[in-house]
Amino acid sequence: MTAPLATRVLPAGAEAVKQAARVLAAGGLVAFPTETVYGLGADATDGLAVARLYEAKGRPAFNPLIAHVVDREAALPLASFDADAARLAQAFWPGPLTLVLPKSAGCAVAELATAGLDSIAVRVPGHALARDILAAFGKPVVAPSANRSGHVSPTTAAHVAADLGGRIDLIIDGGAAPLGVESTIIACLGAPVLLRPGALPRAAIERVLARKLAEVAPARGDNAPRAPGLLAAHYAPRTPLRLNAARVAPGEALLAFGPTLPASAADAKRALNLSPRGDLVEAAANLFSHLRALDAAGASAIAVMPIPHDGLGEAINDRLTRAAARR
Repeated sequence: MTAPLATRVLPAGAEAVKQAARVLAAGGLVAFPTETVYGLGADATDGLAVARLYEAKGRPAFNPLIAHVVDREAALPLASFDADAARLAQAFWPGPLTLVLPKSAGCAVAELATAGLDSIAVRVPGHALARDILAAFGKPVVAPSANRSGHVSPTTAAHVAADLGGRIDLIIDGGAAPLGVESTIIACLGAPVLLRPGALPRAAIERVLARKLAEVAPARGDNAPRAPGLLAAHYAPRTPLRLNAARVAPGEALLAFGPTLPASAADAKRALNLSPRGDLVEAAANLFSHLRALDAAGASAIAVMPIPHDGLGEAINDRLTRAAARR
């Protein structure tokens, strides 16, 4: 960026909603909470605003963004819904589900936001403050996680300020994001495909569709992903991660899970437990905050205990696998 911005932080409320809408209308950048993580919002129809967002995040230009809208009716001018997409939207919007759909001929979202693809990722957030901002602004808002690209996703306003203070215009502090893991992404470009596990479990989606989902591998190298979060090295802290660790080496930090810790936990430079009682919902909510804290501990590596793969564990393991994939 050419010069640091004076980033304002406002508490959630009617005045904050008005200010957010004004900043967005002026082409500025606003961070606000959703039920998943904090999003960094820009006018999705303004290519310059989207370019500022990419610049602020340091985000690869081939990684598309999710367009957030206030309700399904607002999504209809942007994308085409087949029967499966309509069924999923009816069941899970507002909520932590992103649908990748064919882009409508008259879609107003800037090409930069969709990375030149013929598809668009759309979501109706379930957080009341996010929807208030969308309603006040009146247009789609791209809102990737409000952090530097590849860093740990933010679940509090303080996380946003630590990563993007001086790089964006406004942060709305609405408390901690309740779910703590990004939205699940389903492509409806034919048979529904799971592109990214997330806060909405696969099983709930498969119940609505009455069939199993297919899934695709993350994009690697210069291959353009179909949706956000598909880069192999996404969500990476600076400290290397060692997954499925049964012991902790001296100098390592420990990301624990459950009531039973390895005897070598005493050797950890710092230890944090995602959920001492083994609750995957609690673990998901703590994941990014704990990774940030351990990343700042000055450890040689972060040893990560095994996490169950069922329910939200699938999304947690997906994030950890991406974080362990070093650039």
